[in-house]
Amino acid sequence: MLLMLVMAISLSGITENLQSPNKNFRLDFSVNSAGEPVYSLIYKDKTIIKPSKLGLELKNDPSLLTGFNIQKVETSTFDETWKPVWGEVSEIRSNYNELLVILEQKAEERTIKIRFRLFNDGLGFRYEFDKQPRLNYFKIANEMTQFALTGDHKTFWIPGDYDTNEYFYATTKLSEVDAGKVDGNGIGTHGYFAKNGIQTPLLMKTAEGIYISIFEAALVDYSTMQLLIDQTNFVLTSTLVPDAVGTKAYMQTPQHTPWRTVIVSDNAAELLESKTILNLNEPSKIADPSFIHPQKFIGIWWGMHVPNIMSWNYSHSPNIKLKDTDWSSLVPLPQHGAKTENVKRYIDFAAKNGFAGVLVEGWNVGWEDWAGNWKEDVFDFITPYPDFDVKAIHEYAVSKGVKIIMHHETSASVTNYERRIDKAIEFMKANGYDAVKTGYVGWIIPRGEKHDGQWMVNHYIRVAEKLAENRIMLDAHEPVRPTGLHRTYPNWMACEAARGNEFNAWSVGNPPEHETILPFTRLMGGPMDYTPGIFEIKMNYYDAKNTNQVHTTLAKQLALYITMYSPLQMAADLPENYEKRMDAFQFIKDVAVDWDDTKYLEAEPGDYITIARKAKGTSDWFVGAITDENARIAIVPFSFLDANQWYIATIYGDAATADWKENPMSYQIQKVLVNSKTILKQKLAPGGGAAISLKKAVKEEMKGLKKI
Repeated sequence: MLLMLVMAISLSGITENLQSPNKNFRLDFSVNSAGEPVYSLIYKDKTIIKPSKLGLELKNDPSLLTGFNIQKVETSTFDETWKPVWGEVSEIRSNYNELLVILEQKAEERTIKIRFRLFNDGLGFRYEFDKQPRLNYFKIANEMTQFALTGDHKTFWIPGDYDTNEYFYATTKLSEVDAGKVDGNGIGTHGYFAKNGIQTPLLMKTAEGIYISIFEAALVDYSTMQLLIDQTNFVLTSTLVPDAVGTKAYMQTPQHTPWRTVIVSDNAAELLESKTILNLNEPSKIADPSFIHPQKFIGIWWGMHVPNIMSWNYSHSPNIKLKDTDWSSLVPLPQHGAKTENVKRYIDFAAKNGFAGVLVEGWNVGWEDWAGNWKEDVFDFITPYPDFDVKAIHEYAVSKGVKIIMHHETSASVTNYERRIDKAIEFMKANGYDAVKTGYVGWIIPRGEKHDGQWMVNHYIRVAEKLAENRIMLDAHEPVRPTGLHRTYPNWMACEAARGNEFNAWSVGNPPEHETILPFTRLMGGPMDYTPGIFEIKMNYYDAKNTNQVHTTLAKQLALYITMYSPLQMAADLPENYEKRMDAFQFIKDVAVDWDDTKYLEAEPGDYITIARKAKGTSDWFVGAITDENARIAIVPFSFLDANQWYIATIYGDAATADWKENPMSYQIQKVLVNSKTILKQKLAPGGGAAISLKKAVKEEMKGLKKI
């Protein structure tokens, strides 16, 4: 349904109002006496964003900040329900009221538009530029969007950084943010741009208990928005990632910016339900998405991170040139992971346990000196090492009903990847690969460009589009954080773009609260390939002197398959570690990766999350509950189950003695009967969790099971 009202207005000082469909939000917009566009946002009669200025600074041109008057206003209402190709729910409603303001800058003979969409959970707005004689090509020096807050809110933040978001989160007041005090903690490519600079998505909690998420949606042909904090007045101002010569974005009209979003709730669990980011993205551009299939996979990967097991590189040669190296003359390392016989072992394990894919890293030549050299011609993405038999592995995988997942580590040499990607895709198609994990570890080439700048943003999208044309799925690592573009490109199924599980193997790791914050921050924009499922928690298992460990219990690793959403879920540990605990591994075998429904049962960022999900096309439900470093009782009401029906609940929980640090692999499994009236009180150990599978019970299966 689309209704439109158009008004011509020539005066400043008039305030335009817009309400959300449920009347909980009100947007106010006006132009002040200096001709500056100003907006504010009210939620349930409480101010969320005080009057805040809008506009952009240009390079070598007069700014788009002042001297405006309102030329025209258009309002409309929109309401539709659409079906994602895959996701957390089978249907998504997009319902908003829109205000489009056309602003005239008479002195410069220019106009801009600001489009506001007010949903039932928050606001999205963007700048739009029509083609016009005085605004054709232009360069943005910075975007000056403000978010004027009402106080010194509690904030979950990571430092402003143009090249990485692989930090764990600090929790402080806005006034206490100091990016200069944050250590990279194992990040190879990092550096803050200002002590008061922070990244989006940003989560805050007011003293009144209102949760505020500030982010962006549909990041296309523009650079990433980060924020600078005025730590006296609590005004956040957008700042964009620059390119190698300091320009923030290059524009040619007609064009528009990404959406700026403010999502608000007085209930943390309801904040996680928001689909505003997705709804602000364009519908799918893939006419036939039948090649896209959510899946679980295993991989030759974790063995490279833990001590003394596998290597990516084939040899120890310190100086490799693609064109000149005789690979057959090199002495192979016994621990090289991507050997044909080892890959076949992983294929066997995948086939035996119902996994669709096997990721293989370190299969292609060039890993000997790939990292840290800022080297351009590092990989060609088509030449295997001598001990990786492409044809034999492909034939063996086909015989077992398993697909090999391609790995393209670019080492951030993006010009090299763009030159070679067409041949790499030909290689994939010729050898049966329909999914690829890309990587961007290191400083970007073209030298001076940033992971989160406009050039790289466009690169990530070019890759997704090119892969879609060739019916290949994408899992991107070290990219820009996602902004809902998986709606437009549903083959772009997962990203890393945050501090993942691998940091637990070789650094100070991720604190136990980390996974209770990520759903409120990084995952607001899209699924994360967090690589859960680690069963051998302590690294001294591999090296007696190694004190590193995963900062969770084993049961929490199972629960992450529910709480850390992704349609591509890796069972990340070594097959031999699963084979020792097949009773717990059963949950990973059973859990779905695509869903008809999701219920957020309880949540508090930094503390705990409990989520229930219904598997696509079935009556099966799965529940995940996790906590931070504190033990607690998870409250799980099963009201989402069908009425008058008993379910067998298999509970994979922390044992009485479990503790993430002292006794992380202590777990227990029990089966009970539950129904829609049951409220389960499940104990979670410090750093622990619980995973529950729920299947409808038949009479014969109920004998001997306790009803709760």
